[in-house]
Amino acid sequence: MSFPLLTATAALPAIGAIATAAVPAAQRVAAKWLALFVSLATLVLAAIVLVRFDPGGDRYQLTESHAWIKDFGVRYELGVDGIGVALVALTALLIPFVILAGWHDADPQETGSRRWRPTQGFFALILAVEAMVIISFEATDVFLFYIFFEAMLIPMYFLIGGFGDRAHEHGDDAAATQRSYAAVKFLLYNLVGGLIMLAAVIGLYVVAGNFSLQEIVQARANGSLHMATSTERWLFLGFFFAFAVKAPLWPLHTWLPNAMGEATAPVAVLITAVVDKVGTFAMLRFCLQLFPEASKWATPVILVLALISIIYGALLAVGQRDIKRLVAYASISHFGFIILGIFAMTSQGQSGATLYMVNHGISTAALMLVAGFLISRRGSRLIADYGGVQKVAPVLAGTFLIGGLATLSLPGLAPFVSEFLVLVGAFERYPAVGIVATFGIVLAALYTLVLYQRTMTGPVKAEVAEMPDLRVRELLVVAPLIALLIFLGVYPKPVTDIVNPAVQQTMSDVHKTDPKPEVEAAK
Repeated sequence: MSFPLLTATAALPAIGAIATAAVPAAQRVAAKWLALFVSLATLVLAAIVLVRFDPGGDRYQLTESHAWIKDFGVRYELGVDGIGVALVALTALLIPFVILAGWHDADPQETGSRRWRPTQGFFALILAVEAMVIISFEATDVFLFYIFFEAMLIPMYFLIGGFGDRAHEHGDDAAATQRSYAAVKFLLYNLVGGLIMLAAVIGLYVVAGNFSLQEIVQARANGSLHMATSTERWLFLGFFFAFAVKAPLWPLHTWLPNAMGEATAPVAVLITAVVDKVGTFAMLRFCLQLFPEASKWATPVILVLALISIIYGALLAVGQRDIKRLVAYASISHFGFIILGIFAMTSQGQSGATLYMVNHGISTAALMLVAGFLISRRGSRLIADYGGVQKVAPVLAGTFLIGGLATLSLPGLAPFVSEFLVLVGAFERYPAVGIVATFGIVLAALYTLVLYQRTMTGPVKAEVAEMPDLRVRELLVVAPLIALLIFLGVYPKPVTDIVNPAVQQTMSDVHKTDPKPEVEAAK
């Protein structure tokens, strides 16, 4: 039996989470180093998965399949395609930066009603989320995917509600109430989506007789499994609703600004750069592959919702006074672009959407983590409390600018390529949709540049006059992310070569081909 590499990649952070939580309370520094070591070891395993993956080979590779619950046709089945392997690599890449950035976020505290923070628990929960997200990207059994799709809500709930942003911790109970509200809202929204999906998962089993994604897709392709049109549409809606909440897509997005605003900056990165990607990934893997005709039927409505997300998220970002909530609304706009690319039903759009998932994860991590370093120095999330930071902390301001420019998809930085591909894919099949979506780029430039102007330029405010620049640990977090943004902005080929074959296979599943260019015949 070959080494179960995919299982190891998910099991290592799970075991690391247990080991970190078990470290004695007095050894919190040891718990930090253990969590960092486990995350780096997981990154090594993810790199091995990436190297061993052959883009020109079988669709699902490094597969594992074992009987689990025989009476109900549930199997422990794992496998990665180009899209899954790229997102596994992204997750494993970001977690060490999240841990380093949050190095002191769970240190003991003597102010207010919360006199201590379980440091070991904070880092253990991060590793637990990593394990569940990775196995979600690897699972090819629908029931197995559902279990971890839901299970990741529990550690995220405690990370949001139990380890809030210290910028609002001044001894009053209002901050704790806000954190609790944000955590409960996050949990309830996603639980409702998950319960609806559970009904659809059961319905799928009734129709197909098993939960294996590959077997169901194959049976539909060879005609041995037929779904009534109404049945397929209802099942599609059950799956899509849960993924749209997780993504998040308007109007199911309202939990995200609260969660990101009240969480620490590293946990906010975990939410939008890691966990939310499971929703858009699942649209590609499950909605399009299991329910191709229903996906095409729902496309017009989904494209409208994606456009609303793009413009609505960007407009609300323009008017924000809170730095973290601004980034949250910007992410809602960016997820609108990702979903637009998926349901444009073109190879450029879906390649761009997959690339966008990777690039958005890196750019949002860079911007949010630098914003977190800024907020921890001043003790405020309000934009109006800053000014002239670039004169006293030029490295912090410079990295903040690059992260912001990546967010507005400046040419030469990674998100530009993915956003360009999404828009090209949209224009090919739905020109009017592409035109409206383009306004999102204009609004992104507005909220990003205004944010930078108000916080970093102008006269130096007294409260930031003594602000220190980035320290070595913080530079170790930010510098690699900035380097990746530049590298993938100039040379995205390593990622596109991996994801393009999986995109072509997904297009084949929904029986779609790219529109042919309308070229006037030469006279």
